[in-house]
Amino acid sequence: MKLKEILQRQLTEAAEKEGYTPHSVVITSSKDEKHGDLSSSLPLSLAKAAKKSPMEIAETIIGKIEIDDQIVADIFPSPPGFINFIIKASYYQSLVSEIIKAGNTYGQSDKGKNKTANVEFVSANPTGPLTIGHGRNAVIGDTVANILENHGYKVTREYYFNDAGRQMRLLGQSVEARYFELVGKEMEFPNDGYEGNYIKDIAQSILDEHGKSLLPSDPLFKENAEKVIFADIENSLVNLGIHFDQFTNEKTFYENGEIDRFLEELKAKNLIYEKDDATWFRTTELGKDQDRVYIKSTGEPTYRVPDTAYHRDKINRGFDLIIDIFGADHADTYPDVLLALEALELKTDHIRVLLYQFVTLLRNGEKIKMSTRKANFITMNELVNEVSADVVRYFFIMRGMNSHLNFDMD
Repeated sequence: MKLKEILQRQLTEAAEKEGYTPHSVVITSSKDEKHGDLSSSLPLSLAKAAKKSPMEIAETIIGKIEIDDQIVADIFPSPPGFINFIIKASYYQSLVSEIIKAGNTYGQSDKGKNKTANVEFVSANPTGPLTIGHGRNAVIGDTVANILENHGYKVTREYYFNDAGRQMRLLGQSVEARYFELVGKEMEFPNDGYEGNYIKDIAQSILDEHGKSLLPSDPLFKENAEKVIFADIENSLVNLGIHFDQFTNEKTFYENGEIDRFLEELKAKNLIYEKDDATWFRTTELGKDQDRVYIKSTGEPTYRVPDTAYHRDKINRGFDLIIDIFGADHADTYPDVLLALEALELKTDHIRVLLYQFVTLLRNGEKIKMSTRKANFITMNELVNEVSADVVRYFFIMRGMNSHLNFDMD
């Protein structure tokens, strides 16, 4: 039994002896070393129903706990009503010895035996190098996949390329503008275009291979840029010790008609309508406070559209467990994808979405807004070459996903 589970059981039994009914006993790591190693706010959750002060409840529960003196060195209360535990050093020493003895088999189980899991992570737009902003997603995703494999799951690591839409057009236009700049022809650089030196390098490689023969709007600008950037991203991931089993392209779902099919299905259910020259998803019919734009007045779909088609594809592939690793900026949008899937009568209870907070870049003590478009970033290759992949991986998982992570360039 795990340490927290042992302490939860002991707290529950002690509380019940005093006549309390604990519904959920949570044990967390103490934020202040003065409060020991682990703590529980159980007395705070019991105070209202018991009509007693949390500190009084804490004292009475502590008096009833049957302490395992092989594990706990001390147990004490702290305001406003916490129960704190100090764990014996000898317990940690025995645990470390157990881990060393077990080696790579430590923690293994067969919970996922004969089950399959899909873990989608990174999925950065192929518009620039993989940066430290993507690194946290990459390491979290690969770690989750490793844990699942350690529990017997057959895991598919998947990267979803958002290779359709406005960002890819801007990428192609940016390379095109730099190409014509190199050949001495004037062409306006696109608003919100990509400004990094890597764009100039791609343009130069096109010039070296094709000379001055290309005309404006040649699809080769975007195609070549995507190919070069994809290879660079894959190389960065390999340097980080991450290997994907499958790469899926967004444009596939436009080309195979899957997006049109699911839109027609939603329309048949009266969940799609037109307003203000845009196409809307009637999410208010599904419990949301407002409807969502599906296709903008410009004719460009919002990300929810291809993402719904993509997730239907993953569901249809028959995985027992589907995990998405998303940045915190997806908190308000991924539920709409799940709503659409459920409206299409698909089960979503095996889909898990894990959200993480972003990495903040600091220079001279000040925050720098990372931007691929403005070329304000540090690439993963630069970081790995500087400190090694093992150090990078540890750095990105040393804090919980809900904690912000600062990267100080100084």
